Amino acid sequence: MAAFGYFLLKKLIWDLVDEVYDCGDYLLIKHRNDEDKILLSNVMNISSVSFTNPPRTTLKLVKGSKFGSEITFSPLKPFFSFNPFSKNAVVEDLIIRIDAARMYRKS
Repeated sequence: MAAFGYFLLKKLIWDLVDEVYDCGDYLLIKHRNDEDKILLSNVMNISSVSFTNPPRTTLKLVKGSKFGSEITFSPLKPFFSFNPFSKNAVVEDLIIRIDAARMYRKS
């Protein structure tokens, strides 16, 4: 039972960063006593899983940061929703802005 608990916590909780702040064209990531700035144009892919508790969003980076090439965090979600299967508005907005930054990087 303890081994299962350890595996579950390692897989779902321990890899999450502490805080992520949206600062317009970059994200400010804070984990323990470190912080790093990630430009939206440096994000290769964003994936979100909302059916886990806590919900998880993972950013895969073009160039690694202090925290590695993947950053996983738990986005804020509304306290109550009539549709439990709805997409997270914060993540959807971030996807659109990352795509726009990526297009700007290519041109």
